[in-house]
Amino acid sequence: MRYFITFSYDGSNFCGYQRQPRERTVQKVMEDALKEISGGDSVSVCASGRTDALVHAINQKATFDLKKEISPEKLYRALNSLLPDDVYVKKVQVVNDDFHARFNAIGKEYIYKINMGEYDPIERNYVYQYNKRLDVVEMERALKYLEGVHNFKAFTKTNEENKDDYERKIIQATLIRNYKDVNKVTISLLGTGFLRYMVRNIVGTLIEIGEGKRKSEDIITILESQDRRQAGKTAHPEGLYLKDVFY
Repeated sequence: MRYFITFSYDGSNFCGYQRQPRERTVQKVMEDALKEISGGDSVSVCASGRTDALVHAINQKATFDLKKEISPEKLYRALNSLLPDDVYVKKVQVVNDDFHARFNAIGKEYIYKINMGEYDPIERNYVYQYNKRLDVVEMERALKYLEGVHNFKAFTKTNEENKDDYERKIIQATLIRNYKDVNKVTISLLGTGFLRYMVRNIVGTLIEIGEGKRKSEDIITILESQDRRQAGKTAHPEGLYLKDVFY
């Protein structure tokens, strides 16, 4: 039977989502819990996509198969009783055997949180502590140039991606102000799909625009260049969240 789960995790103490030898990863702790539930049978968990070390997820999605039938309610309780405190399953559903968390996804939303105010050690793992003022109006202008269908080769780690598949569609790119705390901003990117490091490379470029080192319209030139060297530095991972996946 195939199950579809929605889950969240704090990435602070994980070496990313994907299973790696001798490393603590989200996939490993999830599969270890399911192995115990299934009586020792190995279970492969297929997520909507991987996240890097220190990156968080609010509504990650995954599918997996179990040989024995367990009700969603019972599986929900069993998983949360076995998973560590930094992973939590929000919902369990039974789906058709041909449904796949990755291949059936039609969109994702990522958010990136920045603190322009005084350094906050409490939030150091959850908000990028930039701790200086940024020109958020110019950053907001730059985001609009990202909307639509573009070749995002300049914003990814090109040697690890399919050389013929850099085109993605950004449906909405926004900068959200926190009116309760003017020092906090959140960048939201909603798109049909994302390349590796794409969001963090976009944010790194936006920060340079906010610093006055670049102009908002430089985004156009960077996209057209298809050259990673033309974009900004990769932003720190701790401010990044996979907010949701759409089907």
